Amino acid sequence: MNENQVLIERPADHPDLLLIRFNRPEKKNAITAAMYGQMTAALEAANTDDTVRAIVFLGTEGCFSAGNDMVDFLAYAVSGSSEPPAAALFIKALALAEKPMVSGVDGLAIGIGTTLNLHCDLTVASPRSLFKTPFVDLALVPEAASSLLAPQIMGHQRAFAMLVASEGFSAQAALEAGLIWKLVEPADVEAEALKIAAGLAKKPPGALKIARDLVRGPRETVLARMDEELVHFTAQLKSAEARAAFEAFMRR
Repeated sequence: MNENQVLIERPADHPDLLLIRFNRPEKKNAITAAMYGQMTAALEAANTDDTVRAIVFLGTEGCFSAGNDMVDFLAYAVSGSSEPPAAALFIKALALAEKPMVSGVDGLAIGIGTTLNLHCDLTVASPRSLFKTPFVDLALVPEAASSLLAPQIMGHQRAFAMLVASEGFSAQAALEAGLIWKLVEPADVEAEALKIAAGLAKKPPGALKIARDLVRGPRETVLARMDEELVHFTAQLKSAEARAAFEAFMRR
């Protein structure tokens, strides 16, 4: 794998931030198993690194992430593996992250590219962004505790439209639903995300952690829902209807 498909950096002008950038624009920043592994390791290391005060997720111009790499999905579906998909450990790492997380979305945010933002504390997006979770269209089910978090954030009807009906949400609709914090122009997404994260990094870390934990609520509830989703997600991933959906997608 090209290790540059996900860039994990400590910006020189913001050394107290950990920047995780999807960097596979030729594949619309689709996430492979190896990319998930890199990001999981980075999040876990940040938990015990006192020099990391906040985490920022970014994509590339015009695309945050198109979600899971379909080639990886299909390979897993036919592998007969008893291990959970690579995304599962990353998803848990999001729930267990000890540092504030900020995301900057410009353009496509599909699947995990949308549900990742449910775990971020603040998300900025450009007006041209599109949030969509085509789980059921691919014969899959919601993941990343989105079946718990999305209804809490946006109510049943909007959550159902996004997670089950696979309706796309414009940036404005995502803002109105509470999925994102604010809209900025495409050229300003990265700078604004870094500015917000840098502001959080300057706050007293003890008080910030307590306040964040209080606002987010018990992690055990989120982790339990992730485990429940994973049972169904893994079973569906190996199903005949999912393989057919993946193959149809790849023939497009």
